[in-house]
Amino acid sequence: MTTVAIIGRPNVGKSTLFNRLVGKKLALVDDRPGVTRDRREGDAALGHLRFTIIDTAGLEEADPGSLAGRMRAQTEVAIAQADVILFMIDARLGLTPMDQPFADLVRKSGKPVILLANKAEGRKGLDGIFEAYALGLGDPVPFSAEHGEGTSDLLEALAPYVDVEPEEEEPFDESYGDKKWIEAPAAFVDEEAEYNDPNKPLRVTIIGRPNAGKSTLVNKMIGEERLLVGPEAGITRDTISVDYQWRGRPVKLFDTAGMRKRARIEEKLEKMSVQDSLRAIRFAEVVVVLLDATIPFEKQDLTLVDLTEREGRCVVIGLNKWDLVADKNGLLAELKEKASHLLAQVRGVPIIPLSGLAGEGIDRLMQAVFTAYEVWNRRISTAKINRWLEGVLSAHPPPAVAGRRIKIRYMTQAKARPPTFALFGNQLDHLPVSYTRYLVNNLREAFDLPGTPIRLHTRGGENPYDKNKRAG
Repeated sequence: MTTVAIIGRPNVGKSTLFNRLVGKKLALVDDRPGVTRDRREGDAALGHLRFTIIDTAGLEEADPGSLAGRMRAQTEVAIAQADVILFMIDARLGLTPMDQPFADLVRKSGKPVILLANKAEGRKGLDGIFEAYALGLGDPVPFSAEHGEGTSDLLEALAPYVDVEPEEEEPFDESYGDKKWIEAPAAFVDEEAEYNDPNKPLRVTIIGRPNAGKSTLVNKMIGEERLLVGPEAGITRDTISVDYQWRGRPVKLFDTAGMRKRARIEEKLEKMSVQDSLRAIRFAEVVVVLLDATIPFEKQDLTLVDLTEREGRCVVIGLNKWDLVADKNGLLAELKEKASHLLAQVRGVPIIPLSGLAGEGIDRLMQAVFTAYEVWNRRISTAKINRWLEGVLSAHPPPAVAGRRIKIRYMTQAKARPPTFALFGNQLDHLPVSYTRYLVNNLREAFDLPGTPIRLHTRGGENPYDKNKRAG
């Protein structure tokens, strides 16, 4: 598939165009320059054309060792990967001293370059369109990424460079610029089909506090400097997805922005980054909560685990920077003991020591991820559940409420992902929380469901398995 990279200085509208072409609000967009830092790929559609689109950080002149310099290096990688380059300028602002050297950069790449004059709606952009000829990149395409104006011109400019499969051809939709946004990522397909499909990538989201080493870990896993890293906290802003293979099994990894305590989040941009991370949790199957082993189980770490459990996702805890720990055996035993008390809602959650920088423990982490996924999908027969329930009720019957005995009749598993059980009987709306917790903990232990969220819902009504009732 043809790859198209969007290149330009900061704040010319690259991410807005990216979102329009993929039809989803994947990239964060804000009025301030420099919002995008990592390069992001997506499947784009423009009329009958289908291609891969790359959103990039704004090009700036900077020292190679600085954050801006590392961002520029990521953009240069995107230029090297691309088959076609969309070089974007701001038509309202016109040419700036920064545009010419960057135009020379894309020209030297030897790739086909399409000059896109964005923000060209109305008369304000006319002067900028005429100025764009001075770049020597051919006729500029007037465009508005915000409003979708000029889409047919962009289609015509791209068509010679994008291969089209005959069966995929379809008439160009004139209302393309007005298409409704889809919230990303896309909704789940059938759960049972997903679990049984060996070709379906397992969605794994990695979350944690800022500077926990999430991007470093992902880079080491995929074997390339795909994500921007550095000593500065909070480098990652967008949730970036990358493809990964572990022992022949496909995985889709999602690197997220670090999440601080809510009280410390003041800037709009950081709020947008956190919302993007929360969305990645909701659409994940397994969530790896990455802790800094030198300062583990801070209050925010516990909050993130609790958040993941409430979203119903299975959890794996990664102890990153394990190479910096002196007493490894002592600390691991201590942390596992702490987890059993502090994280009772996901009792038995796997805790995996690792080093993203050194690449140690990645195999153990992925083994724990796939094991947790299997537990999350586990189904238990109704007969086994009710044999277990009979023993549990005999050992510890539910308490009486206002002189009336709570009668539990039977239990069944309603669904998996996460394991969800329905408890039937009388007076169950008065069942104490402590007794519900007792049932969940026993369920977890009896049927080997460590670390996964368990849902227990109560229902009134009669037991359909009661033969005497049905005979009567």
